Amino acid sequence: MASAPVGRYVAGDTFVHFCAAPTLWGVILWGRPDETQAIALGHSLVHQLRPGAVPHASIFDASRLDGADPGAFQAAGRYLTRYGQALAALRSRFALVRPGGLGGAVVAGAFDVLPRPYPARVFTGAAEAFAWLVADGGGAPDWPADGAELLATLYAEVSGTPALLAALRTLLDRRLAGLVVNDAARELGVSERTLQRKLAELDTTFQDEQADARVRAAKRLLLDSDAPLTNIALDVGCASLQHFSALFRKRAGESPSAFRKRHR
Repeated sequence: MASAPVGRYVAGDTFVHFCAAPTLWGVILWGRPDETQAIALGHSLVHQLRPGAVPHASIFDASRLDGADPGAFQAAGRYLTRYGQALAALRSRFALVRPGGLGGAVVAGAFDVLPRPYPARVFTGAAEAFAWLVADGGGAPDWPADGAELLATLYAEVSGTPALLAALRTLLDRRLAGLVVNDAARELGVSERTLQRKLAELDTTFQDEQADARVRAAKRLLLDSDAPLTNIALDVGCASLQHFSALFRKRAGESPSAFRKRHR
């Protein structure tokens, strides 16, 4: 990737770092990166600062994050401090796509305290992030026509998750309550029948994916906050603590309180 980066990427267990064009680099994050993964990403990020690199925009799609431990944020801070001057010279704009819910607020809050020697903004969706990156002539003819589609396709390729399922999971992570299958199909640009059929082919259902999204969000809240279980139940779209506890136990194999105690 160092000598001919365009169209190539470096992937880790929780990230992919890619170069879409000389003036557009990006990172997709998922899961819960630890310090080791953050350091591995940092080793790849220095390719953007190699001799001969041109000023470029960067997008970090963190919408699929389940969270990150303090060591990962500390590693990010060390990288930004060490390479601050080079980043100021070469990074023209930086867009961060945050996760949904309270986890997204945590990520955005950590981002606010990190050094940023360049224009930077936080967004709730990839389309809005790319629109800002290309504003005022920031884009280039060799940029992908649909940046959000590029992110979805690349994540699907690296993670082995089909693009439609990845898009549905991102949508569900952002809308834990009130989203029904026909609304989801419309936002994904397919018919309800097609969505149901595609999910069946992948041995899953809309209801299963919705349940998993709620448990993913609950795990973030259990690990990253001291919120009471009743509050967490309502935050993730469950009608009651009893419903939430039964759902969590079914999908995670243990009660919410046992999960919190074991991991914290």
